[in-house]
This record gives sequence, structure tokens and C-alpha cells, in this order.
Amino acid sequence: MLKGLDPLLGPDLLFTLRAMGHGDEIALVDGNYPALDHGRRVIRADGHGVLALIDAVLSVMPLDDMAASNCVLPLPPRPQAIHAAMQQAVMRHEPKATFQALEGAAFYPRVRAAHAIVATSEPALYANIILRKGVIYPRG
Repeated sequence: MLKGLDPLLGPDLLFTLRAMGHGDEIALVDGNYPALDHGRRVIRADGHGVLALIDAVLSVMPLDDMAASNCVLPLPPRPQAIHAAMQQAVMRHEPKATFQALEGAAFYPRVRAAHAIVATSEPALYANIILRKGVIYPRG
């Protein structure tokens, strides 16, 4: 445990977030997502939901404010309540966040291209999000 860090940010996830560069993407996926088949790097977050992971990740990682969209969600066949909750979780940390919805045919390749996938135990369907890393600006 470390002071000031969310305990969900274990060593593997912290290492990955720190190793990511500007423009790299990390996917947080639900418990049904085929993370091991799609990920170059997979970090397990068993027993935790996607909302808690959004809060933990965005407590230390800025979103890319230069990108047209810095958060990508899957476009389900019908609206999902979890998507509104995920957007609210993001907006608590990044009020100027921008969202894009992609159909499965476009969403899956984007996850495969991500720097890493965090596999949660989230039970809600379509509870996946891709976050694009930004920069920490120098003071002054």
C-alpha cells in the first residue's frame, strides 16, 4: 500500500500506466470480454467493477486533451445504463472529456491495438471503455 494511491492500483497496473506515453490507450473491459485473446498486455482486476477501475486509473492518469475523443465506448444494440455511469465517472475526473461510440466491428480492433487491457469482473454487458492518455503540463 502507498499513501495517496487507490489500492486498486497494484504494481502491474501502476507500472503500465507509468510506462504508457501520450496518445497510448488502455482498455478497461467487463467480465465477459475476451481480454486474453485480444490483449498484448492483460492486467487482471478480478473482483472489481469497471466504475471503480475508472476512478482508480483517472486518479493518476490524465486524458488526452488534444484528441478529438479521449474515451471510446462500444455501441450496444440498445442503450445501457452502465454507459451513463461510466461517463459520469470519467467526468468527475476529467470534466472536458470527449466520448466516441464505436460498433463492435470497429471497437474490437481498437481494443486489440491498446497498450494494455484491464480485465475486470464487471457483470454489466458492454461495460467496456478505452481511455487515451494525455500529458502532465509543466507548471507556469
